[in-house]
This record gives sequence, structure tokens and C-alpha cells, in this order.
Amino acid sequence: MASQANVPESGPGASQSRSSSARQKPTDAAQLKLLTVAEVAELMRVSKMTVYRLVHTGELTAVRVGRSFRVPEHAVNEYLRDAFAESA
Repeated sequence: MASQANVPESGPGASQSRSSSARQKPTDAAQLKLLTVAEVAELMRVSKMTVYRLVHTGELTAVRVGRSFRVPEHAVNEYLRDAFAESA
């Protein structure tokens, strides 16, 4: 059974304002690309421990699958975009 960490609710009961926001998140499971911690670390050029820390502190959204985490690709993109905005 998969549990979620910091994943907003989606589906028929979700608010309509979220779908019209500037941040379009994939709602169809076929469109949702989940990355492993190792893939996120490689993409961000950081260690896996850094990715785990971001997940555990809630800075990076992740889904727990068994004993491992999967990170939605859009969550990585949002984190990096926000990080660039803060440094500018």
C-alpha cells in the first residue's frame, strides 16, 4: 500500500481553482512521471542524502512506495524554479 507525503488531493472532489492556476500539475496517472531518489539526485546534481532530507523536511513532495520514495517530476521542477527565484 502506498502512502503519500505532502501530495495535494486531486480528483473529482478537488477544487476547480487549482486546475486554473499557473502551475498545471498532471492529473492523469499516465501523464505523471515519478522519479526515484537516485534520478532526482542526478538531475539536481546533489547526493541522494540531500534528496532524502528535502523529502523528510517537506521541501520536496514525494510518494512512499513500499520502503522507497518516488518524486513527481513536476515537484522537482517546482522546487528548482522556486530555488532560482529565491536566489535571483
